[in-house]
Formats: sequence, structure tokens, C-alpha cells
Amino acid sequence: MLDQAHMTSLFENATEGIILTGHHGNIVLVNPAAERMFGYQNREIIGQPIEILIPAQFKAHHHHLRDGFYKTPSNRVMGQGRDLFGKKKDGSNIPVEVSLSHYKKDDELFVIAFIVDITRRKEIERNMLEQQKELQKVSTEIRKLNAELEVKVEERTVILKEALQKLEQSQRELSEALDKEKQLSEIKSRFVSMASHEFRTPLSTVLSSASLLAKYTTTEEQEKRSRHIDKIKSSVRHLNDILEDFLSLGKLDEGKVAISISGFDLKSFIDDTTEDMKGLLKKGQHIRVDYTGEHFIHSDKKLLRNIIINLITNAIKFSDEDSGISIQTSVNDEIASISVTDHGIGIAPEDQVHLFSSFFRGANANNIAGTGMGLHIVKRYTDLLQGQTKLESELQKGTRVTISIPVNHPAS
Repeated sequence: MLDQAHMTSLFENATEGIILTGHHGNIVLVNPAAERMFGYQNREIIGQPIEILIPAQFKAHHHHLRDGFYKTPSNRVMGQGRDLFGKKKDGSNIPVEVSLSHYKKDDELFVIAFIVDITRRKEIERNMLEQQKELQKVSTEIRKLNAELEVKVEERTVILKEALQKLEQSQRELSEALDKEKQLSEIKSRFVSMASHEFRTPLSTVLSSASLLAKYTTTEEQEKRSRHIDKIKSSVRHLNDILEDFLSLGKLDEGKVAISISGFDLKSFIDDTTEDMKGLLKKGQHIRVDYTGEHFIHSDKKLLRNIIINLITNAIKFSDEDSGISIQTSVNDEIASISVTDHGIGIAPEDQVHLFSSFFRGANANNIAGTGMGLHIVKRYTDLLQGQTKLESELQKGTRVTISIPVNHPAS
């Protein structure tokens, strides 16, 4: 199936190593990145104990750690406060970061290890230490010269200050590179964990409903067939939404989102977009649209439509049945403001500052399907339209998100 192909592609093309082990610690699956990282081929490592990848000095103790994890499993990062190493096929060791996740199938516990090779990061850290030592050496020399030299102090100080500035600049660049590498590793780990969870549920629904469809063969069972077909359609739509978010984020990060400005009737545009979204409303939900001001603006219709769809989708998703959603648009000579308001679960104050970050979800939204990318994409698209984004929310009372964009985009 297409969806299974996406899941396989995600596993096969992940840049981190992914290893699945069974209850006894034997390796069940490895992805190509893990094979390359440790130098093994698939057939050489499947069925082997996970200790084949543990350096000799840690093997004996690792059995106890593994048994402890299987007794009280939890999703966590390994080795906090200490260095971790993996052993390659050729016997050499590499520094790694490891995150653990788990799930049960047929009462058997399986553990997923997400592994990142941090050799490059360790090289940066060593370079930073060397730079710091060199910086200390230069600083000591400056102090000594200031105490001992009188005639040549100015000339020598200028030379040493230039060297000091270069070393400080180099240290700042190394520090920034290390921070970016750490942030990228964290984002990738969150992405892999989130994607594996978000894909698993709809795919399971598709597989189970498809299997049950084969059992309903009579005309009298048409209602049951229709119910499972609807479940399959809903799951496929959910998967497509997730993939669309991933593709949008990838294009934004690569700078490949082009701006196409045109003139259009904003009121008709809002009405048409809202009408398209009504098919997603829960039982009893309704949308109210209020519009004031001029109708004609110049902006990017595709980006603006994506923004509004994301905001309405969130309002529907995080609101109960029989609740109202309000879309208010106000246009003056310079700015068009669009607000989407719901009366749903709301957002805690401590979570609001992080909501425009990628893959972040509020603590009270963990049981609601989603990628945590919607508001991040809304903010990025609004920035491309040279607009501003504002969020107001209160727990159990609802949320309002307002975007304000120029009526006449500078590119028009």
C-alpha cells in the first residue's frame, strides 16, 4: 500500500540509526543508517544480541542495565552526564547518543533505539578546548608583557589583541556550530519518535479495517463495510495531512517556498476556504464568519489558504462537539487582520511561548492526534507574507490566533 511505502521509506532513509530488539535483547530490525554506522550487513546482525554493538569494557554491566529497562520500560535518553560508545564490526569504538522508546505487540515488549553518531561533535568539543587553552596562553602573555615591557608594549599589544580577537571569533563560531548540531540532533530525534507514533495508529486502523472488510460479503452487511471504508478514508486523510506538513516544513527549511503575489477578493476567498473546511466539522460544530472593510488585497493566495486551513483545522481538532468557531476579518488601507477563535481546551501559559516551535505540543494535547507543526508553519508562512502572528489562549476557555498581513504586499 502507498501508506506502507511511506513508512518503509521513513525507516530506510532516516539519517539516524534505528535498531529494534525483542524481549531477550536480540536484534530484530536495523535500518541502513545503522548498518553503515556500525559496518555490518543486515544478515550479519539480525538475531544477534544487542551486546554485539557494545564495547568490551561495558558488555558485562550492560546485561544488568538491559534487564532493568525491560522491568520498568520508559521512553528516555541514555547516558545523561556520561559518554556512550558503540562498537563497530572492525572493533573500533564511536561516540554515540542513544534515545530509547518501546511498545508491546502480542504481549512481547520491543525496544526501539534511535542512535546518532556524534564523532563530529566530539571533534568540535576537542577543538574548543584547544582554543580555550590557546586563549588562556595568549591572555597570560598579554598580562606578562604589560608588566615587563614599556617601550614596545603598544606595538606588541596590538598584535596580540588581533590574535586574541581571531581566537575569540573562532571560539564563537565553534560554539555556534556545536549548538546548531545539538539542536539539529534534538529535532531529528523528536521527528523520528513523533513520526513513528503518528504513522502507527492510522496504519493500524487501515490494516485492521481492510482485514475486516473481507469478512463482510453479503448485501445485509453493507453498513459494516461502509463503516470500515470510512475509517480507512479518515486514516488516509490523516496520513496525507502529516505528510503535507512534513513537505511544507522541508520546503521552508530549504528556502524553496516561492512567493506568488496576485490581487483577489479576500471576502470571497475566506468564504470559499471556510466552506471547504466544513466537511471536517465534528457533530454540532459550526463556523461563523464576520467580515468588515475592503474586499480587494494583493497577497499570496496559496500561502494564505494554507495558513487559514491550519488555523481552522486546529480549532476543530481542539474543540468539543456542539461548539462554535469564529472567523473575524478586518481590512483597512494598510493591514488585513484574520482571527480564528475556538472555545476548546486552551493552552497553558507556560506552553504558549513554545507553540510556534517545530514539533512542540501543549501538555494537554498529548492525547489528540497531531504533528506539532501547524502553528510553526502558520508563523513561517505569515513571516514570508511580511505579517505578524499573535496568540491568545486560556485553559478550558479557548484560543484565538490572529494574523496581520499587508493589504498590498511589497512584491505586488
